[in-house]
Amino acid sequence: MRKHVFGSLAAILALTVCAGLIWFNFFRQEMIGQFFANQKPPSQVVSTIEVKPETWTPGIAAIGTARAAQGVQLAVQVNGIVKQIAFEANEKVEKDQLLVQLDDAVERADLIDAEAAVKVAQAAETRSRRLRKSGYDSEAAFDKVTADLDAALSKLARTKAAIELKSLEAPFAGTIGIPRIETGEYVSAGTVVATLQDLDHITVDFSVPEQFISQVSMDQPVRFGFVEDKLGITGKITGIDPRGDPQTRLVSVRADITDNGGSEIIPGRFLHVRIDLPAEPNVITVPQTSVVTSLYGDYIYKVIPDDREGADADARMLRQAFVKTGRREARNIEILDGLAEGDVIVTAGQNKLQPGASVKVDNSVDITKATATQQ
Repeated sequence: MRKHVFGSLAAILALTVCAGLIWFNFFRQEMIGQFFANQKPPSQVVSTIEVKPETWTPGIAAIGTARAAQGVQLAVQVNGIVKQIAFEANEKVEKDQLLVQLDDAVERADLIDAEAAVKVAQAAETRSRRLRKSGYDSEAAFDKVTADLDAALSKLARTKAAIELKSLEAPFAGTIGIPRIETGEYVSAGTVVATLQDLDHITVDFSVPEQFISQVSMDQPVRFGFVEDKLGITGKITGIDPRGDPQTRLVSVRADITDNGGSEIIPGRFLHVRIDLPAEPNVITVPQTSVVTSLYGDYIYKVIPDDREGADADARMLRQAFVKTGRREARNIEILDGLAEGDVIVTAGQNKLQPGASVKVDNSVDITKATATQQ
């Protein structure tokens, strides 16, 4: 009997302990759920701007290559041994200045012979002319000495031309490059001596998409620069190709640089090009960093007052707004639809945000300008 009572008490105690453990587990889960339900996620810190219409200056951007208005590869026209190199690298030379002299000793000797032959032929022609006037010489004899004089003059001219071919002169004023030959070297016709470039007059060749060519005109201002955001070199359009490339759908354009801003531009250098178009007022633009591209379209995060229950009076939250974008210029993008004047939008950090999230605004650092400075 006593054993039966102790057994019953033990069973009741075990059931009580099990029931208590089960109750405790349910109680703990409920408390944990209430804790996380009442816990608000931390507010994200964002920088913002207020949307305002502004004057938009559209433009056509391109990549150009600098060229000298006059630039050639100088080459000798005949074979010979280099007798003299009359220039140094990067020297400014004048038009018709002697640059290279080939050995012309043989041609000089031929010149003496040719000049002597001309003198003899001239004397014979003069004598025959006097005799013919006096009636002592026939017309046939006079024609022969005249022909001999012409032949002598022709040989003299050929000899002088051969001597001129032995010397290379500057075809125009400019800056000459590094000499590619040496004194005493035998060179053949066509050997390049150096490059000559007129660095005082630089042009830039670039291409414009065919859909924009109607907005390009002669004497239109153009800006250039080595960096996309610094276009301090100015110029104007001086040529538009009347034919587009059917393969690339591009039209070639040439512009002259009128003020290089103190920069040393050499032919062949890469340049950013921008053709400014007429300004347009009341255009809504935002930094390109504000726009997020997704499979469903482009959207922007607006910062609006948090009107949810329990939120502070100055609390802010996010709302996703899909927008229609237009032209891009430098770091800004045109918004055609989806934003209005006065809207406050997030300018950076969207990858960690989601609609409805609480945010804190901190505009002590302009992220867009900081990024521009780094680049």
